Amino acid sequence: DSPGKEGTGGRKRNLTLLRNKLYMGQRRSTEPVVESTTTAGDHGNLRRSQSDRTEYSQKLQEKMAPQMVSFTPATSQEDKEEEASRRMMARRVKIITELMQTEKDYISDLDLCIKEVIQPLRNKQIARFDVDGLFSNIELVHQLSAKLLSLLEEATTDVEPPMQIIGEVFLQIKGPLEDTYKIYCYHHDDAHTMLESYEKDEELKQHLRDCVQSLK
Repeated sequence: DSPGKEGTGGRKRNLTLLRNKLYMGQRRSTEPVVESTTTAGDHGNLRRSQSDRTEYSQKLQEKMAPQMVSFTPATSQEDKEEEASRRMMARRVKIITELMQTEKDYISDLDLCIKEVIQPLRNKQIARFDVDGLFSNIELVHQLSAKLLSLLEEATTDVEPPMQIIGEVFLQIKGPLEDTYKIYCYHHDDAHTMLESYEKDEELKQHLRDCVQSLK
C-alpha cells in the first residue's frame, strides 16, 4: 500500500474515535444525576405506594358511585309512594267519616219529621188530610237509614282503616234501598201536588204551619 493510503486510513480512524468521545460526553451531560442507589429506590417505592393508594381509592369510588346513584332515587321513589299511600288512606278515612256523619244528620231530620209533624197530624185525625199520602213511606226510609248507619258503624268500629270494607255494606243493603226508594220516588210528585192543595186551604195550612213551627 502507498503512504497516502495509510495516512487516509489513519485519519478515518481518528475521526471515528473523536465522534465516539463526543457522543459519550454529550450522553453524560444529559443524563440525570442520581444521589445514590439506595435513596432513589426508597423514594421510588414511596411514590409508587402513594400512587397505588390514590389509584385504588379512585377506582373504589368509581365502582361505588353508580350504586349510590341508583340507590338514592330508589329510596326517594319508595318514600314518595309511601307518602302517596298515606295521603290516599287519610282521604279515604275522611270520606267515610263524612259519609257516616251525613247519614246521622239525615236520620236526625227524619226523627224530627216523624215525631213533630207526622205523628201530631195523625193524632189530630183530620178527615181531609191524608198523612200517609203526603209523607209516603218516609218511616220505612227512616228504618232503612238507621240500618245502613248501623252497618257502617259495624264495619268501621275497632277496624283498621285498610281493613274497612265499606263497599260490602252497600252491596248488602242494595236490594232494600232500591225497593224502599222506588216507592218514595214514585209517590213524590203526587205528594207535592197534594201539599200545594193543602196550602190553599187555610185550616189545613194552619195545621202544617203549627207543625213546622214546632220544629224551630
